[in-house]
Amino acid sequence: MSLMLYFLRHGQTAYSKTGGYCGTPENDPGLTPEGVEMASAFAECYKYLPWAAVYCSPLLRAIQTAKPLCESLSIEMKIRQGLCEIGYGEWEGMHPDEIDRTFHDLYVNWLTDPAWTAPPGGERGIDIARRSSEVLQEIEHTYPNGNVLLVSHKATIRIMLCSLMGIDVGRYRDRFSMPVAALSIVELGVRGPLFHAVAIRPHLNEYLRSLPCT
Repeated sequence: MSLMLYFLRHGQTAYSKTGGYCGTPENDPGLTPEGVEMASAFAECYKYLPWAAVYCSPLLRAIQTAKPLCESLSIEMKIRQGLCEIGYGEWEGMHPDEIDRTFHDLYVNWLTDPAWTAPPGGERGIDIARRSSEVLQEIEHTYPNGNVLLVSHKATIRIMLCSLMGIDVGRYRDRFSMPVAALSIVELGVRGPLFHAVAIRPHLNEYLRSLPCT
């Protein structure tokens, strides 16, 4: 039996509806009512799997997304700082249009090469890759097989998927779409990572899938 990693992006927040940036605990919105429904829908659909562990970002929206599954199965939620969203620094809470007007040159550079360019006071893609890889290494060492859920964020999950597939971290936006409550499944076997699914949402009903999100 192989180790199966399930990467789940948190449910809908006010920021995911508008496209604003939020990454740090100081700017930590909870789920919308629809986001809570998404979390419950995931738990209802996947509670029948034999879960070995649930790892979660310390941010509220991720914890709220993992909570229904953990509560229904009495599984301890393992909080790891390495699963946090990218820190946006001075751009926290801002919309991309506002950032483009105020920080145009730096914003263009960041869009072009997010692996090595950071928002002022924020994190580079390689910083996220480094801290999230420590969580993946912990999981591999602790659970040689079984199903492990990681509840995290849009940029962080895409960067982890790039790292697993040997894709340039700076291309994470170009290679993976990641709507809210999307699930990606990667098997870690003797031949390395094997992707079974990327950004699927079969656990959501038609209404929840139709909601706008970034």
